[in-house]
Amino acid sequence: MGTPRFAVPSLKALAQSRHQIIAVVTNPDRPQGRGRQLASPPVKEQALKLGLEVLQPAAVNGPELAAALAARTPDLFVVVAFSVLPRHLLAIPRLGSINLHPSLLPAYRGAAPIIWAVANGEKETGITTFQLSPRIDAGHILLQRRFAIGHDETAGELEARLCVEGAKMVVETVDGLEEGRLTGQPQSTDGVSRAPKLTKKDGQIDWNQPAEQVRNLVRSMNPVPGAYTHWQGKTLKVHRTQHAASAGAPGTVLCADGRRGLTVACGEGALQLTQVQPAGKAVMEGTAFVRGYPIAAGMRLG
Repeated sequence: MGTPRFAVPSLKALAQSRHQIIAVVTNPDRPQGRGRQLASPPVKEQALKLGLEVLQPAAVNGPELAAALAARTPDLFVVVAFSVLPRHLLAIPRLGSINLHPSLLPAYRGAAPIIWAVANGEKETGITTFQLSPRIDAGHILLQRRFAIGHDETAGELEARLCVEGAKMVVETVDGLEEGRLTGQPQSTDGVSRAPKLTKKDGQIDWNQPAEQVRNLVRSMNPVPGAYTHWQGKTLKVHRTQHAASAGAPGTVLCADGRRGLTVACGEGALQLTQVQPAGKAVMEGTAFVRGYPIAAGMRLG
């Protein structure tokens, strides 16, 4: 059970393992892009390539999905980036249900653990497989591994690493459950933190914050939804930054030079905006933005 690209490596790894995939459950096709054409979820696309049966329920709570799954008498549900399963679905598989979560549970329970870990400046995170229970991300831990977060690593880059490592752990977990080698361990009641679903406002840059905090926000929102500020009444997304040896009033453009790029003051320190994206345009280097748009030192962002 899964929908986005993060779940695709796990599906492929299970398909290549000794285990049999009875069916793949994913979200319905959705309109996407400016043309609003129906597009299949990445997991569906991969499942069809593998010749697997695909179920796309309109809602996971409906009786149709429960009946379809129960009729297939599954041993185990493997859930990676999917909806919260209701109790009546959790009761179906003989060995229960497991989930892959990209954090060191109980830290960063919720929908966006990678983004929030990067935004908060964490130096390490990890992946966890655990037994699903009615409480979100609170079931017994089966396997867990730690991974360092690179100093300049974006959330997108970290996700690309963790989904591959997570796929290996998923197969290792299923192997261990089949062989009776794995026993779930209760999560600690200490260190519980949340990673809620993002809102658009979460990506708005507050130039009054220290430069390092702003830099972490930019990293966490790359590639999507993108950290942003405002300039001349329009949105300006900021995709990459680096520290600059400057200072000034927060949000003030300190340098706008076609060779040296674009530098903006923060509450403490300053940042060079090395990759930006004006409204309706492609991502570009900060130097290219300065050369192509009427921005100058002394202007204010935000």
